[in-house]
Amino acid sequence: MKESNGKITMLHGAGGTVMHNLVKDYIVKAFGGLSDAEIPIEAMDDAAVIDDIVLKSDSHAVKPIFFPGGDIGRLAISGTVNDISCLGAAPRALASGFVLEEGLAMADLERILDSMRSTCVEAGVGVVTGDTKVVEKGALGGCVMNVSGIGKRTPALEHNLEVVKRFRSDFAARWMTDSNLRAGDKIVLSGTVGDHGLAVLSAQEGLKFGSNILSDVKPLNHLIQRMLAEVGGAIAIKDPTRGGLADCLHEYTEKSKTGIRIQENKVPVREDVRTACEMLGLDPLEVGNEGKIVIGAVPEKAEEITKFLQSTKEGKDAQIIGEVTANFKGVAMQTVVGGKRIIARPVGDPIPRIC
Repeated sequence: MKESNGKITMLHGAGGTVMHNLVKDYIVKAFGGLSDAEIPIEAMDDAAVIDDIVLKSDSHAVKPIFFPGGDIGRLAISGTVNDISCLGAAPRALASGFVLEEGLAMADLERILDSMRSTCVEAGVGVVTGDTKVVEKGALGGCVMNVSGIGKRTPALEHNLEVVKRFRSDFAARWMTDSNLRAGDKIVLSGTVGDHGLAVLSAQEGLKFGSNILSDVKPLNHLIQRMLAEVGGAIAIKDPTRGGLADCLHEYTEKSKTGIRIQENKVPVREDVRTACEMLGLDPLEVGNEGKIVIGAVPEKAEEITKFLQSTKEGKDAQIIGEVTANFKGVAMQTVVGGKRIIARPVGDPIPRIC
């Protein structure tokens, strides 16, 4: 991709087509082929694997740094923990880089650090190293952060793979990667979509939607490990962050070379989120989330995975929303009125700086 003006725009960081082209055509092009990693940068998965160690680096520039239901600290820890966990690994250690703006209140920094610590305790993983820089006032909107982390294989992942092989004898993947989907697999969504993006938007614009829309940001590593250990049958796991559910499903289809058909009446959306999106002309399928996962599952275990999720606080609204097909490529939706709608890959998340 060559941008006509030759400059970075906000769309380059918003998920969707523009950001993916930037990563593929520039970043992967620059660093591809430099490593013999089992899951290298060329795979464009949410984390890499080398010598059975999962490595992830995630940066956050959310605006504002405090929003309903969360803050930049909780977001940074959760984002890295969840990306490691979605491959099937357990996070073991984190590194945090702070870029602080001159004039940031020390009370705000302490609030962020307290939030990070409590999220680390929730996830059962610690920050063990990092770096701090300060830049001139007016450059950042408070601060930006990077959290990197490592994770390792677990007995839960091995159990899950054994369960998968009972139903798919030719399954050879060792991790929960985007390319694992095959026709007939079911798509399970762990809960409502759009909550995080609308919560951040309300803080950015001072909007009141007549309800209490809160970010869903949370670490999901314990939920994922329990699902793999107690149920099994998952073949791919992904969190629908920037670009929302629509972008997540397109990543699955492009890497697996399949199609996905979802049912409109099965996608859980809070009524206040749906109403707010209608008021603002937004599609909740394209709005980012920070506490949900989209699971590809062998059909024989999809119902059991869904019931397990529904028994938990994090997954109480889980639903089987669709299935993988070989009949077409891309993403389509069966609407409640009986028609079909093509779900296009979003250009970018419609709400800027949500993470």
